[in-house]
Parts: sequence; C-alpha cells; structure tokens
Amino acid sequence: MKLRQELLGRARRIVVKLGTGLLTDDQNRLSKASIEQAAVQVAALCQQTRQLIVVSSGAIAAGMAALGLKQRPKHLHELQACAAIGQSKLMALYDESFSQRGIAVAQILLTHDDLKNRDRHLNARNTLTTLLERGVVPIINENDTVAVDEIKFGDNDRLGALTATMIDADSLVILSHIEGLLDHDGHVVPAVTEVNREIEALAGDTDRSTSVGGMRSKIDAAKIVTRAGIPMIIASGESATVLADVLAGEEVGTIFLPKTPDKLASRKRWIAFFQKPAGALVVDDGAKTALCDGAKSLLAKGVVATVGKFDRGDVVAIRDQNEVEFARGLAKVSSTELAAATGVVVHRDDLVIL
Repeated sequence: MKLRQELLGRARRIVVKLGTGLLTDDQNRLSKASIEQAAVQVAALCQQTRQLIVVSSGAIAAGMAALGLKQRPKHLHELQACAAIGQSKLMALYDESFSQRGIAVAQILLTHDDLKNRDRHLNARNTLTTLLERGVVPIINENDTVAVDEIKFGDNDRLGALTATMIDADSLVILSHIEGLLDHDGHVVPAVTEVNREIEALAGDTDRSTSVGGMRSKIDAAKIVTRAGIPMIIASGESATVLADVLAGEEVGTIFLPKTPDKLASRKRWIAFFQKPAGALVVDDGAKTALCDGAKSLLAKGVVATVGKFDRGDVVAIRDQNEVEFARGLAKVSSTELAAATGVVVHRDDLVIL
C-alpha cells in the first residue's frame, strides 16, 4: 500500500479509461446512471486541483441500440454508422452530467494517424494541455466514423495508454466490469512488476458483444505506459468510490508498476509508441548488447538482415536473431542504402529500448 501511495497519492494528471461494459446496460443502451457515477467521481478529483482526461468507449454500443442491433456489426461501414449515431448521444450525457457540477467537457476524436504525424501529435498535446489548464475535462474517443484499419488504434485501452503517454500523465486508470487481472485461481493479482510471458498467459479476450479487446488489450496498454514510466491500474468501475480509493493508495484492482522511475522524453515516446514500423533490422548479439547495456548507436556492421522496405527517417523495429523486437529507432539510411553503409544506421538519440 505504501508504494501505491507514493506512486498515486501525488498524481496530478490522470487518464481514466471507461469501458463499454461499464457504460451500458444489459440491452446495450447507454446507462445514464453509470455515466453520472463516473462524472461525480471525476468532478470530485477536479475539485482537488487534479487534471482528468476521460477516454470513453460506448459510442458504437449506443448506435447499435439506436438501430436495434443485438450483435456488434462485422462490416466497417456499419460500425462507422453506429459510431456516428452513438457519439452524439454519448457526449450529450457527459455534457449534462458534468455541467450540473460546473465543469465543461470537450470532445476529442482521434485516429492513429493524428498522433503518428509529429506536428499533429504536438498540436493534439497542446490542445489537451490548454483544456486541462482551463479546468475542462476532455472526453476522448477514437474517430470511428472515419477510421480504417491503417489508422485505427485497435481498441480504447491502447488509446488510453497512448493518451497518457502523449500528455505525460502521472497515472492511467482503466475501469471496466472486472476487478483486475486474475490469476489462474481467479484471484486478483495485486501488483505486476513486469509484463512477461506468465502475465500475458493470464490475459483473455472479451466475450461481450459490444466490446473489443478484453484483458489482452489491457496488458498491451500496460506495456506502453510502464515503459514510458507511468503506473497503470485495472479496477472495477462499478464502485462509486473507485477513483478516490485508487488515488488514496488503497489495494484496489491490479497496479502495473513503471519499468523505470524516470519517464521517457517526449520525442522518444513518440518514436517508441506512436509509429507503425516501416520495416525491421535484425542485429547480432554484440550489437544488441551495445544498444541495451552500452547505450550505443546501431552500426551497419551489427545488422545481419533487414525486413521490409524503409526510407531515411522512417521508424524501424530492431530485433535480435530470435526475431524478438527489443528496440525502435529512426533509420539514418534506407533499406536499399544499407548494403553499402559503413557507419551509423540508427543514432542512439533516435533509439528507444523497449
């Protein structure tokens, strides 16, 4: 509990992700009572001079209910239609709930492409920072009405992790209908110090017709934020005091501890988490040791193979000879130039160990 208090008690900027199952009833309709309960908790924290961002699912589910659909559509255009209908309904409830407590909300709809581009990434971060400084609660969702596979985040757990990373949050709290990460006996794992194969083996997919992701996507979100130096908590949002309990350091849910006490710099976070690598470099054991233990640049002589095609300035994955990705960086040469290269392929200032 002491460690939780140290990590969370002084957290000022917090991202709260609310899952679809938490915001809808058994008929897949938006639950006004659930949104009201979330607003009450967030508003109370705002009154403590904390800054809150809400990453909210629920738009597609609300659209499904409006269209009388019982199962999540499989076709993209149908999902986009549901999102277009449901997003306005979702924001109307948030606006009503928060305005009753004297707090303004702002709708932010994002695609992965918005955060991949460096200028747009910085613009989004600056907008969010301005809203927070003015006491506004941003409500973020994926822009499902226009997103296609190439520019989708995939799920809102990942969107929550990327949002927390982008704005340098002090913590990410993921709330849904589950108590936390469960072990093989069904007990809540109180703390995770490292997301390894044993932890990943505990994750399963969701069985809800309106949702995507499940515990597997939450584990993937934890990989992002903990490497960025941000703690993450998975807890049940059904409790009316869960946010206050979490930030008081109570033993609620599962906490994923940051891999390092020092946060990654903004530019390195952008390289590591906001790009889809254009290709990959496979390196020998000596190069891996130099990168991981010696904080060196990657030299051409350490590259044993390339995967895919990439240009100068593209983000590339860096893998060992077992095909395990352990770093990412900006390539200083293209894939076609690499065969003749003799110097630095990825400079250490442009490289992040994952």
